[in-house]
Amino acid sequence: MNRYYYDLHLHSCLSPCADNDMTPNNIAGMAALAGLNIVALTDHNSSRNCPAFFAAAKKQGIIPIAGMELTTAEDIHIVCLFESLTDALAFNDVIDTKRVRIPNRVDIFGDQWIMDENDSVVASEADLLSNATTLTLDDVPPLVHKHSGICYPAHVDREANGLIATLGTFPISPVFGVSEFHDEDKVEAYRKLHPKLNEMRIVISSDAHYLWDIRDKKHYFELDDEPYSSDRVRREMFRMLKGELS
Repeated sequence: MNRYYYDLHLHSCLSPCADNDMTPNNIAGMAALAGLNIVALTDHNSSRNCPAFFAAAKKQGIIPIAGMELTTAEDIHIVCLFESLTDALAFNDVIDTKRVRIPNRVDIFGDQWIMDENDSVVASEADLLSNATTLTLDDVPPLVHKHSGICYPAHVDREANGLIATLGTFPISPVFGVSEFHDEDKVEAYRKLHPKLNEMRIVISSDAHYLWDIRDKKHYFELDDEPYSSDRVRREMFRMLKGELS
């Protein structure tokens, strides 16, 4: 068992609200400087910068996770993580059919750049990515699970797009085994107000939109990595998040 420092919620320059300096290589480089071992790229309603991020992470010795921050029809943000890049891109193709198409106003929302492994812009997403999809909160978990992934509510301690702020509490359905906090200092207060959190694994992630948002290593998972491979570490992390490990 070894410690693996993580951040499972970062945005690249594909997200309209993220800085253009959040390129795949810049993210991987800053994450390495921060001492992180496992990093998930979770752009709004898209995984299309994950291939470039995987290549960039490999150069930095970081274990990459392909993900997405999906916006439900209720305007709730859900972190979706996938065990393979192939699964994430297949999920992305499905989400493309569930998006509400609104042309992006670059002057208001920002660029939405798709990059290659050298941080060259190869395409730009024309329609706004950050608005709500047609998928309800109940729709998301089975669709994610179909693609060998896991999902959980993002930044439940925030007012904007947080599950608790939107619904008032955790719903009876769907049942989540994990919740994400942005601010570690709020966890205990929220646990007192929402006892359901005591039954859930808590992850703390940065939701970084700028390079300086990427935090130094602090939060970690203890994972069995013998015999070592990045695939084994990734697999063990998913087993833990899915509640398959004690």
